[in-house]
Amino acid sequence: MADITDIKSIVYTEKSLGLQEEGYIVIQTSDKVTKNQLKSILKEYFGVTPVKINSLRMKGKTKRFRGIEGKRDNYKKFYVKLPEGAKIESLAV
Repeated sequence: MADITDIKSIVYTEKSLGLQEEGYIVIQTSDKVTKNQLKSILKEYFGVTPVKINSLRMKGKTKRFRGIEGKRDNYKKFYVKLPEGAKIESLAV
């Protein structure tokens, strides 16, 4: 079962800020979270039922530092459409 600790961050880029005007928020989570789990997290902790959720898997980059190769973690990015007039206060810009 997923909980609020599976949400890594809210993505704030030019694209995501433009989408916020249309009622979307972009959430970065661990790669194990599903749409249904994210929906239940938003209902339980924020009291908001999303209208639509789209998900996207992001592969972690392979990086090199002083000749030692490492890899960043894989994660999922969710585009969540909120109902009209609904806001998540702790996530507002």
